[in-house]
Amino acid sequence: MSTVPEALSVSGAAAPASSPLAGTSGGAGGAGVPGAKEPRRPFGRWFRETGWRHIIGIVMLVFAGFPLVYVLSASLNPGGTLLTANNLFANVDLGAYIALFQDPLRPYGNWFVNTIFIGLTTSFFTVVLCALAAYAFSRLRFSGRRFGLLTLLLVQMFPQLLAVVAIFLLMSAIGDIFPALGLNSQLGLIMVYLGGALGVNTFLMYGFFNTVPASIDEAAKIDGAGHARIFFTIILRLVAPVLAVIGLLSFIGTTNDFLIASIILVDPDKQTLAVGLYQFVSQETARNWSVFAAGAVLAAILPMALFLSLQRFIVGGLTAGSVK
Repeated sequence: MSTVPEALSVSGAAAPASSPLAGTSGGAGGAGVPGAKEPRRPFGRWFRETGWRHIIGIVMLVFAGFPLVYVLSASLNPGGTLLTANNLFANVDLGAYIALFQDPLRPYGNWFVNTIFIGLTTSFFTVVLCALAAYAFSRLRFSGRRFGLLTLLLVQMFPQLLAVVAIFLLMSAIGDIFPALGLNSQLGLIMVYLGGALGVNTFLMYGFFNTVPASIDEAAKIDGAGHARIFFTIILRLVAPVLAVIGLLSFIGTTNDFLIASIILVDPDKQTLAVGLYQFVSQETARNWSVFAAGAVLAAILPMALFLSLQRFIVGGLTAGSVK
């Protein structure tokens, strides 16, 4: 009956040096104790290691966020000018958002719908065309393959402004034969955008397609799959990140385009947001910057929503194809 107390007394007589209990009563600052607070690093050492990164991050956040805050403040300013918007959120009024949808000569609702239709349609077919072209350049071997890749890349070096006159004359001539694809046609504008979609997007997809092992294609061919089945059922699922990136970049570029859209679309009911919003500030005696800022804030909602929903694909899609 006395073995248990004796065992306890023996085991509790002295703790081994390697025991976690050793050092609890001694040592500087409680070193070695689980959960003990480590000594603080000197400010100079902290600044050299990580502190300067925090400062750069804060500066970049303020640099990128201030224009957004200023536009939001201007949209809530009842004065209609930018001079009174210098004091951020000094006056808050939703009148600009209400007036945005009450002007019959400036149908903002139609502009918003037109922008969504043109942007989504263009981005969808841009992804399809670029994916087909990139797959052909990556997997097939044919004469003129290298020349075609270099041509697609070199064409993008010329600014779009050089082709404005040619595009206008071409669309005017097409409109005489096919009015649905000529001037003042949204389908014609989509065709123009698709014509300029190939190039850097195809080159980016080409680099991403090269990261997919060709052994996958060979295994599928052994099972009897053709190029079409391999492309639509296997390859597209593996290159989903770059598809999302190309679709997002195409949508943003289409919705932000002003030059081509202002030349082709003449009817106010068919114009996009980039062209229509300019009417609020284009007239010298009737400028309303508050309404313009309100329209810009609402126009940024859809691209921001697409960016947040596709954010997990963006980094992988941009970097994976850049090493090839």
